[in-house]
Parts: sequence; C-alpha cells; structure tokens
Amino acid sequence: MSDSDAKLAFWGVRGSTPTVDRETWRYGGNTPCIEFTAPNGTRFIFDCGTGLRMLGNHWAQTLGVSPIEAWVLVTHYHWDHVQGIPFFHPFFEPQNRFHFYSFQSECLGPDSLKQVLASQLSGPYFPVPVSMMSATRDFHEISGGDRFEVAGTKIITRWLNHPQGCLGYRLETSAGVVVYATDNEPGDPKLDANLRELAADADVYIHDAQCTPEQLASSRRGWGHSSWLEGVKVARDAGAKNLILFHHDPDSCDKTVDGFLQAARQEFPNSWAATEGMSIRLRHKKTTIAMRDTRVSQRRPVNFPAIISGQAEDGSEFEEQVTLKDISLHGAFVALQNRPRLQSEVKLCIETANNGQPISMMSMRGTVVHRDSGPDREQNGIGIVFMQERPTRRIRD
Repeated sequence: MSDSDAKLAFWGVRGSTPTVDRETWRYGGNTPCIEFTAPNGTRFIFDCGTGLRMLGNHWAQTLGVSPIEAWVLVTHYHWDHVQGIPFFHPFFEPQNRFHFYSFQSECLGPDSLKQVLASQLSGPYFPVPVSMMSATRDFHEISGGDRFEVAGTKIITRWLNHPQGCLGYRLETSAGVVVYATDNEPGDPKLDANLRELAADADVYIHDAQCTPEQLASSRRGWGHSSWLEGVKVARDAGAKNLILFHHDPDSCDKTVDGFLQAARQEFPNSWAATEGMSIRLRHKKTTIAMRDTRVSQRRPVNFPAIISGQAEDGSEFEEQVTLKDISLHGAFVALQNRPRLQSEVKLCIETANNGQPISMMSMRGTVVHRDSGPDREQNGIGIVFMQERPTRRIRD
C-alpha cells in the first residue's frame, strides 16, 4: 500500500448473531469488524464482533511476531459487537499494544469498556481468564460530540439512536474520510442531524441496512436499526460519495441482500453491499473497491461458447459473445471486452454440444465478485459467482 493510501478491510458484516447458512456465505456470516489503515500505517479496528478472529488470523500470517499497535473503536456493547474478543490472538501476545475507545454505559458505570472486555473472558462462559491477555491495553471513555486525534487521523464521534446507546465514528485522513455509523434507527430529529453531520462529504459512508423499509415502519420499530432506503437518504443529504450497506440481518440470505443493493443503486448509484473480504482503498479522495477471491472450489477447464449480458460500469446494458474456459460448481471466470460493475448481476448462457453439434443452452444468473486485467490487455478478467437457483436449460430442435 502506498504511503498516501488508506485502506478499509471488512472482516465481519453480519448483524445480531453469526450465521453459517449456505444461503449467506457469499456476503459472509461474521458479526461486525472492520480494519482501517491510515496513510501513515496507523491501525484502527471498528468493533470486535466475530470477524475480529479472522483479522487476528490474518495478522498472525502476515505480521508474524512483529509488534502490533492498534486503536480499537467500539460503537456499543451488544454481544454482536464484542463477542470476538476472546478469540483474537494478538490480545494474548505481550509485544502488542491496544488502545480501546467507547462510552460509559449507564448499566455498567465507570470503566465500562474494561468491564465488558473482562466479562467476555469470565466463568462460567469462557475458560480463559482476562489475566491471560498479555498485550498492553489502555481504555478511554469518550462521548458523542468528542473530537480527538490519533497519529494525524482526526476522529469525530456522534451519538446514534440505538437501545442503551451507540457511537458513530468519522475518521478524517489525507487520503479521504471514512464514516462508520452502524446500529442507528431514524426518527429522532436530533440524532438524525447527528448522523448527517457525521457523514457530511464522506468518501465512504458505512450504514446499517439490516431492515427492509417496511419492517422499519412496523414490526422492527424500536429495534435500533435502519434500511437501505434510509442509507440512500443520508448519503444524498450529506453528500457522501459511496454508500456501504452493512450489518446484514442474520435471516437475510444473499439473494435478499442482492435485492437491497439493486434497489439502493436505483436511487444512489455508488452503493455497495458490505462483503467479508471486501477492501476499499482511498487515495486522493478517490476510492477503489475490490472483493476477495471466491474461487475456492475445484475449477475445470472447458471450452464452451457462451453469451454474457449485464450492466457495464457506466450503467449501460451490454451483451457479449465469449468462450468460457474456466468453471466450477460455484462460478466461472471469463474475459470480456466490456467492464461490468462489481456486485452487479449478469446472465450467462452456455451452449453445450454433443459430437460438435449444439444441443442445448443452459442459462444461469451470477454476480460479479472479481475484476482485473484479462489475458489480453484490451480485455477484463471477470469472476462470477452463481446465484443460488437452479439453472434453466433449453433443448434445441
């Protein structure tokens, strides 16, 4: 990463409780945790959900025993935002140092964050006591409206509308502005204004989109969450450049989140759905978004003529004839002249043959999860994950 770049990495994007359902694997099932690296290399962690374990494993693989110092910004103390603490290996290494920030809870009183951390490692719920955490830890109680600076990164906090309290964070760097504002319910005029102040002109605005607009207006009123539609409203009002839908409901399958994203893009084109393994790079207030490589199943070389259609990066529709050379049970990799948007839907029609004679067309829908330069510099290498539905097959006469 360049010295002038900042980077976000998403390790947990699910709300309320982790999921392991097959229908949620594409977006991911770990609860909230985001890593932010400032241009000067300063490390921040947003929340400590189960995604924190994945971040710890990543640091162990990439940093080894090198000392780690990081600033941990906790929005609130509900389980899905702290339950990864006992499984984060860097907390148990003496060479590391962590600075924790959050608010004083009315339920817990002084040293709330320190109490919460200790309670995650207390009997009879966990066999390892907090005394085994050998990393240096210090704790800072802050409030909505605070402003402070960490190694050149300016941090602003605001209260959000969530049961038992919640903080939103705005981080300002030379590369751009990131706002993390999850677990917020619209409807309180003062707190609605807080949110828009926080998100003003943000390069990346991360928004709680757990509910549908209909749920938010009825069965889930008072739960402290929001919808994709409210995210669009805030992003527009605040002049944010990119909207990230976050905190997916545990009962929202990948297809449901796809629907939220498609609806949001109709109203605010620069919308994205947070995905485990997704990264966002900021440089000179410009963002580049990338997805993890999802080609984990065994790939088979093939040589099938196919037609792929979808939406290009500029919003126009395209249809292109290709030769499919790489396929698995989960997806395919193709080289295109066109450049579809990440997280956009495409349709792939594959022609199958017997003794050189075409016999049928198999049609599948997928979503674009990877994009880079193809084998030809004038082409784009596109990774597609098939959506979870049965392919349709048409037999030719």
